[in-house]
Amino acid sequence: MVGPMILKVFSNPNDSVILSQNEPHGRSLLATAQLHQLPTFSRPSPSAGARWPPPRLRTPAPSPRRRRNHDKSLPRNMSLPEPLRRRLGSFSRTVFTDSRGAGPPLPGDRADNEIVSSLPLQMSLYFNVYFFPFWWLSSVVMLQLKYPVLSDYYKFILVTVMILASLIEGIRLYLGYMGNLQEKVPELAGFWLLTLLLQLPIILFLLFNEGLKILPLERSVNIIFALFLIFQVIAAFVTLKRMVNKLATHFRLNEFDRLEEHPGHEFYSLS
Repeated sequence: MVGPMILKVFSNPNDSVILSQNEPHGRSLLATAQLHQLPTFSRPSPSAGARWPPPRLRTPAPSPRRRRNHDKSLPRNMSLPEPLRRRLGSFSRTVFTDSRGAGPPLPGDRADNEIVSSLPLQMSLYFNVYFFPFWWLSSVVMLQLKYPVLSDYYKFILVTVMILASLIEGIRLYLGYMGNLQEKVPELAGFWLLTLLLQLPIILFLLFNEGLKILPLERSVNIIFALFLIFQVIAAFVTLKRMVNKLATHFRLNEFDRLEEHPGHEFYSLS
């Protein structure tokens, strides 16, 4: 017995009509197709064991090795090394923790929703980014003008100080932005230490050492830079205290919730 026939009605092979010789309508259309010499082809019967329609080809999934290589090519956020972050975090908890807030937290306190980033500190960092190129250009011009009249050791000191100040300032501003905006204590502690221990003494040395033959423009830009640094030291200290106290409060809240969920566990562990 001949299986069902498919009449190719459209030019697209996917657009077809399945006809059967057992149906009157199918026999009439099949006769019309044979009269007009339209191309027809038969569909194999189910007893033939062939699959109809033919299985579709599937696109192979990417191999795990190729997926791992693709993940390695993705950029990752830059951050401090983990040992340095742990040391700065320990230093921040030791210096900036407020011992007066060590009491039990109130149930209505919401430490997670509090924003502790400092707007004045961020504004000073923003203006400092635009001021630093002007300070660097004016300092280089002044150094070139007074370089012939300086002694040899002051020449070496000034060149070394300019190189160190430029490197420290780039790292300092990066740590300040990341620590303040993302509320990261180790980065903000590194910014505070670089400002207080390195950059501020360098600028004060350039400002008050008369053996450097200080020019009026050089004195003016150094005064502005020193004011930036002093304000950032104070603002970063206050912001660090707030961040560390928030982390301590969050830790105590988690411990309080854990004691409420498992009241007997801590009792048996202590005994």
